[in-house]
Amino acid sequence: MLHAVLFEDDDTKADQRPLHMAAHLAFLEANAAAIHAAGPLADTADGAPAGGLWQVEAETAEAVWTLVHADPFWPTGLRKSVRVLAWRQVFSQGQRRV
Repeated sequence: MLHAVLFEDDDTKADQRPLHMAAHLAFLEANAAAIHAAGPLADTADGAPAGGLWQVEAETAEAVWTLVHADPFWPTGLRKSVRVLAWRQVFSQGQRRV
């Protein structure tokens, strides 16, 4: 099952991001079988950082939460909020997937 994970970051903890980025990227690489895509989000109005997004394949939402909590960013307090949503892909690369 595919999941979208939406992260909202705490602006007051922004100084933590560069300190843990190498470990975070290594974590993503080590979990590439489940985390298909990941990256930051920015506000379209001013380009300000707005959090991040992961596309995750996992059997359950609990498995996704396990990944979220294992991310080196998690214990830093950088994440203000996290939403794990089930996602069903119906369109990709110009074609219907249903």
